[in-house]
Parts: sequence; structure tokens; C-alpha cells
Amino acid sequence: MASARCALVAPGGTRTFAELDERSARLAAVLRGLGAGPGERVALMLPNSCEWFETNAAIARTGAQLVPVNWHLRGDEVAWILSDSDARILVTHVDLAAEADAALTAVPGCRAVRVGGDYEELLAAASPDPAGRAPSHAPAVVLYTSGTTGRPKGVVHEQATTARSRRTHVDLWGFTPDDVHLIAGPAYHGAPWSYAITHLALGATVVVIQRWDAREFLRLVEAHGVTNTFLVPTHFARLLELPEADRERFDRSSLRLVLHGAAACPVPVKQRILDFFAPAEVWEFYGFSEAGRVSRIGPDEWRAHPGSAGRPFEGVHVLILDDDGHELAPGETGWIHVVPAAGDRFHYRNNPDATSAVTADTRFGPAVTGGDLGHLDADGYLYVTDRSAELVVRGGVNIYPREAEDALHMHPAVVDCAAFGVPDDVYGERLVALVELAPGSTTPAEELVEHVRARLASYKCPEEVRIVAALPRDPNGKVRKALLREQARSAG
Repeated sequence: MASARCALVAPGGTRTFAELDERSARLAAVLRGLGAGPGERVALMLPNSCEWFETNAAIARTGAQLVPVNWHLRGDEVAWILSDSDARILVTHVDLAAEADAALTAVPGCRAVRVGGDYEELLAAASPDPAGRAPSHAPAVVLYTSGTTGRPKGVVHEQATTARSRRTHVDLWGFTPDDVHLIAGPAYHGAPWSYAITHLALGATVVVIQRWDAREFLRLVEAHGVTNTFLVPTHFARLLELPEADRERFDRSSLRLVLHGAAACPVPVKQRILDFFAPAEVWEFYGFSEAGRVSRIGPDEWRAHPGSAGRPFEGVHVLILDDDGHELAPGETGWIHVVPAAGDRFHYRNNPDATSAVTADTRFGPAVTGGDLGHLDADGYLYVTDRSAELVVRGGVNIYPREAEDALHMHPAVVDCAAFGVPDDVYGERLVALVELAPGSTTPAEELVEHVRARLASYKCPEEVRIVAALPRDPNGKVRKALLREQARSAG
């Protein structure tokens, strides 16, 4: 790669590949002096920035494992991850001092390096690590789950699996050093991180968004000639809710590929986004931390199988199992289990019982589930129905909130929505939906209820629709349904 070529474009500055190489080598020496090395772990709690990626590269040079930490977490949540991972070092930012200091007080064996504090001074005083590995952007990684049930669990993938994943990205999508990739989601999540480091390893430029903004996304695409990106369905919704004049004033003709995943995309949203990004190809994929990539589907296939997450990647087997571990026939809904490609294995750190709990023996070998429900059709296409945590049981009948959400998204006034269960004294649970409307819309809730009733069996319909100004979201754009359910329970 040309050392003078731009590696990173971020809100706080830029890095050429020469600068990224030298700075990560110096930081590797700093980290090694603090105890980083093979068999050790280094936690990284920063917003998307040049420093995030040069720290990532430095960790790879030392041979330590990367532990990405959501920088929105509170002190006790950070402390749990530091303690469970046995991290020796936390690289963070002075603006996050309150939560970082609380965590470090609880985990006194962990040392801190602070961007905006001693970071630049330490780099300036260090010499490039003479014992460091060759330049790399793919350290072994421990990804902590979002913790929808109990404490977050550390998903451990070895460096060989990470490197193989990077090579597969290149083969699947045809990435080259001439590409310009835009990372729109937080780097502490597996998919945004993986696609960004793949491009850096190729010698391609990565453009960084620190916080999602639809207009800023389109501006950056035009300004830097972005060729590909990874988005989630909420990003699509935010792009589509922009006034048409705002959307169309930016040139997006440089885009050739838009990848999306992380959550199910409502069919009406996907239909509109295919047109919006044309002629760029929009590819959807399904996967989860424990299994990695599972399936994918291109735009033409998706039009023939709307709502599908595609067919499995080569070497991957997908099975649908019932509660007793028996394989179900096509069309029957059950737990999605995945036998990853040969050699791709994971375990939960310090938690063999949890690893066993999500693993099942199948005719193709050990299979893992991420807690998603779905079915396969007769042609082997996968349809993801819902998360297990989203399932609503009303009077003993299973209701999948996504069906109501898909129906609501068909209404032209609906920008986004969330359906979930709330306690009910008679039926145990009942389904409600919160809806964000397009700017200026005055559509009444009653009209939305009738809209859904015209499309779904009555028992699948929300018994109440509430109009809200905005839905609560996590930094990756996903609606925080767990928070909504908790608020509903607290309200009685």
C-alpha cells in the first residue's frame, strides 16, 4: 500500500497509512510496557475516531486480544467487562472519565491510557515496538453481547477466525485498495469494525462517522467518493424520512455496494431503499456474534423472496429446531441454529455452561443459536421471524411483534415503529405499538390500528397504538425494546 495514501478520514483529523503504521507501532510499545502481549486482553472504550483504529492496530501488533467496550455504558457495566475479560489495560478518552474512573476503581488491576490526556505524550516518548508483530488490523477479539438476559457474555473468536473472516469479505464483495468505505455504525460492534479493518488491511480509505446523521452520511458519500458502506435498517428509515430535496441534493453515484444486517428490515422500507440507492447493489446478510456470518441475499433474489435473509454462505448449515432440539420441516417456525463453516468456533469466556446452553447436536455437527426464531422455505431461504426476547405470549398463543411492525411500515405516514408485549391481568401479555410519524403527519392512532387489522389476523394486531415523537435507540440505531418493556411494566 502507498504510505502517503489516506487511511482514515474522521471528525478529529486524518491519518495516512504511514502515520497509522508509525503511531500504532509506538502505541504497541506503550501497551507492551503496561503488560499487553499474547494471552492478555486490552479494552478499548472510545467513540469512532482515528485513535480507535490506531489502538486496534497496536493491539494486533502486541498479539493481545481486543475487548471493544460500548462507550455509552455506565461505570459498573464497564467494570463487569473489565473484570470478566481480565483486561490489563483500558484505552479510553478523558471525556469518559466519570464512567472509566468508576470502573477502574472497581478493577484496580487495570491500567488506563487516555486520549486527550496522556495518549499523545506516551506516543511521543515511545519508540516503535521492536518485538511487535507485522502490521495488522485484525487482532483476536472478545465481543461482549448486549446483555439482554443477565450480564453481557464475552464471545471469544480466535485470531485465525478473524483473519479468515477478513479474507472472506474480500472474496465475497470484491473489495479492492481503490475502494472508499464509510463506517456509519459504532466500531465496538462486530460488523462495522470488521468491514472497516478489512478495508484498512487492503490499503483502502475508511471514512468515519462518529455519530449517525442522515444528511452527514450523504454529504460524506459525495465529498469522499464513498464506494461501499454497512448500514442497519434504522439508518434506512432515517434516510427515507429526509425531505426528498435534501436526499437528492447529494451525489451518491460513487456507491456501488450497500450492505445491511444487524436487524430485520421491514419489507416496505427495503423496497424503497433498493430504489433510493440504485444502481448501487443493496445486499442483506444475517449473522450473530456467536456464529459469525450465516446467510446473504442480493437485490434480485430479495425481490423474488421479499423478507428473506437469504440462503446460507458456503460451508454454513442452517437448521430450525423445536424446544426439544428436533429439526423442523420447511415452513415451520422454531429456533434458528447454525453450524458455522469448518474451523469457525466460539466460546463464552468464563462461562462453559452458557456455551453449552446455546449449542445443540445436529446431523451436521454442533450448532449454535443466537436466540432468534424463524423458518426455512422449501428452497432453503431463511426468514427471521423475531428474537426470542421479543416473543409475546397472549393467552397461550405466540405473537411475533415483527409481523405487526411490518404491517405498520406499509402505512405511508409511518417512519418507524416498535411493537412489544406488556403485562395483562387476563391474558398474561398483550401487544402494543409505538409509532413515529413522518414530519407534519397528523395520522390518528385509530387509523393505524385499522390499517394493521386489514392485513393481519386479529390476534396478531396491536391492541393499542401510541404516537410518539421519537423511539429510544441504542448507539447502533436499534430500538431499545427492553427499555420500552421495562417502562411499560413500571407504569403498571
